[in-house]
Amino acid sequence: MREIVVFSGAAHPALAERICAALGVPLSPSRTTRFSNDCLQAQLLDNCRQRDVYIVQPLVPPTQESLMELLLMIDAARGASAAQITAVIPHFAYARSDKKDASRISLGGRLVADMLASAGAHRVLTMTLHAPQVHGFFSVPVDHLTALGVLADHFRGQDLSDAIVVSPDLGNAKDATQFSRLLGLPVAAGSKQRKADDKVVVDSIVGDVSGRRAIILDDEIATGGSIVELLTKLGELGVSEAAVACTHGLFTGPAVERLREHPMITEVVTTDTVPPPQDWPELTVGSVAGLFAEAIARIHAGESVSSLFDGVDPTHGPPQPSLFSR
Repeated sequence: MREIVVFSGAAHPALAERICAALGVPLSPSRTTRFSNDCLQAQLLDNCRQRDVYIVQPLVPPTQESLMELLLMIDAARGASAAQITAVIPHFAYARSDKKDASRISLGGRLVADMLASAGAHRVLTMTLHAPQVHGFFSVPVDHLTALGVLADHFRGQDLSDAIVVSPDLGNAKDATQFSRLLGLPVAAGSKQRKADDKVVVDSIVGDVSGRRAIILDDEIATGGSIVELLTKLGELGVSEAAVACTHGLFTGPAVERLREHPMITEVVTTDTVPPPQDWPELTVGSVAGLFAEAIARIHAGESVSSLFDGVDPTHGPPQPSLFSR
């Protein structure tokens, strides 16, 4: 493992430290400087020559600054003669910008993928892209992990006799279906219309939820508006309580207040792909550091990463041991 060098941007150094602990390598130091004109400069403070360099940086708010720091660190590694540079992006923010759904609109997902390759990234390691087609935007290899196993582990010890997995929308129904199979539960999905970035309407539920306890699964929660709308519809159909689970718990704006105080929510479960909010001690957070560490070790050794996913579905991995904190 001596040839692996791991750096972290400023977005989530705690996750990078956990990944390094699982790998058994130290987290190498770096320095990002801000000049008086607000420009950033990144410097890697460890030897990269002919080594496999991994740069851990989820794209979280301030998202543009996180992205720019990652690009500068990749460029620095390329200039330092790294043998291979892997951008480890647990949360790829621009995955939402994946289709031309209005005239003269930008495709941010493809643009950011091109920028990462132009900066010098040879490979991208990410988790739970908002839309699977974003994978095809990249001109470099992409290893796409999932947290379904980590999230399922949390619920396996509970009484699930009256539970049902519910997806907030039909677009996430495939993951919700796979999640329900891991838990041996039925599945339902909301029919959602997005009116604006922070406003949605759930007009119906596909599936019978009456008299059941819901486990709502989403890939990402930002403001929590979709979850609240879904809960309102579920309540009208006879659901009295619900647990909420997601991979990327951004919890921006009014999300923490909305979800903490909602009378139907019994618990909220997420992972550490992004830093958790500091003012929510009841939040349950499962670590994906072990998954990323195993994927990095296999990439470095030239072994199959897809075999990590045997047992969950053809593209996603088995439930992994994880430590949950509350």
